[in-house]
Amino acid sequence: MRSVNIGLVGCGQVAQSVHLRILRNLPGVRLTAIAELDTNTRQRASQLAPDACALASYRNLLERDDVEAVVLALPSGQHAEAAIAAFGAGKHVYLEKPLATNLPDAEAVLQEWQRANRIGMIGFNYRFNEFYRRARELIRQGGVGELVAVRSVFAMAARPLASWKTRRATGGGVLLDLASHHIDLVRFLFDTDIHDVACALHSRISEDDTAFLNLQLGNGATVQSFFSLCATDEDQFEIYGTAGKITIDRCHAMDVARRAADGAAYRADQVRHGLRSLRGIGYGLTRQRAVGHEPSWQLALEHFIGAIRGEHTAEPTLHDGYESLKVVVAAQEAAGTRNWQPA
Repeated sequence: MRSVNIGLVGCGQVAQSVHLRILRNLPGVRLTAIAELDTNTRQRASQLAPDACALASYRNLLERDDVEAVVLALPSGQHAEAAIAAFGAGKHVYLEKPLATNLPDAEAVLQEWQRANRIGMIGFNYRFNEFYRRARELIRQGGVGELVAVRSVFAMAARPLASWKTRRATGGGVLLDLASHHIDLVRFLFDTDIHDVACALHSRISEDDTAFLNLQLGNGATVQSFFSLCATDEDQFEIYGTAGKITIDRCHAMDVARRAADGAAYRADQVRHGLRSLRGIGYGLTRQRAVGHEPSWQLALEHFIGAIRGEHTAEPTLHDGYESLKVVVAAQEAAGTRNWQPA
C-alpha cells in the first residue's frame, strides 16, 4: 500500500477536532503540510500535527511537490477559489461542502476539475454513515413499498458561531450549513432528483439560521424538512411508504427502525428486534470511539484516499455538490414567496 501525501487547507475548530485528528492517524497517509492564515489558529493546529510544515498561505502549500492531494476545510466563501487553485496545481481535492456559495462559482470549479483530470470529492460524509446506507438498501429492497412522503429534521443547539457563519454573503446560514447535507441525502436515499422547492427562512440569532423546506421529488413524493442552528441537536429522517415506515435517528438511536404498515407485520418486526439490537450495540461502540462520535468523517476520508490509490471511484463527486447547491440556491430564491421554484 503506497503512502499518500496530504495537505490540509484551513485549520479552524472543525478541522482541528476532525480532519487533523483523522489524517494524522490514517494508515498509509502522511500529513505533510497545513495552511492557515490566522497565526494563533495555525500554531494550535501545528501542535496537533508537529511533523507537518505549517504555512500561512494555501497557495504556498499548493506549490509543494510533497503534497499530492488536499483537504479543503476553509470558510464556505473561500471554497471555490481554493478548489480552482488546487486543481490548477494538479492536486486531488476533497472539498468540504458546500461546493461554492453561488452557481457561477460552482460551475467554474467543475470546469477546472474536468480540465485537471484529478479526483474531486465533496464532503457529504453522512453518505458513509451506516444508518443511511442501511436505510437506502431497505428502500431499494422494497422495505417501505412505494414512497409516499418524507420528513426530516437537522438542527443544532445555539452555540457561538465563527463570524463568517453569521451572514449568508460570507457563506453562512443554515441552508448551506445543514440543509445541504439532507438535500444530498434525499438524492442518495431515493435515487431521484429534486424538481421543485419551497422555502421559508427566519433569522433568530444570526442571518437565515432557521429554514423550512418542501421538496418535490422526481418520483412524485414530497419531503418536508426543518433546519436550525439555534434549536436542539437532532438529525432525523422519517420515511413513509405504502408498506411501512423507516426512521433514522443519527444522533440518538442505536439502529435504523422499520415499522410495517399493518399490525401483524409490525409484531413480527418486533420479534426480530432482538437481533437488530445486538447490531446496534456494535454500532454504538463504533460511534463512541469515532472522532467527534461520528464514524462517517473517517470513512469518507478513507474513501478519498482509496480513490487516489485507484482502489475505487470517488463518490460523492463534485457534481453531487453542484446538485445540492442548485437546490439551496432555489430555496433561497423561494424564501418569503412561499411559491414553488424549479430546483
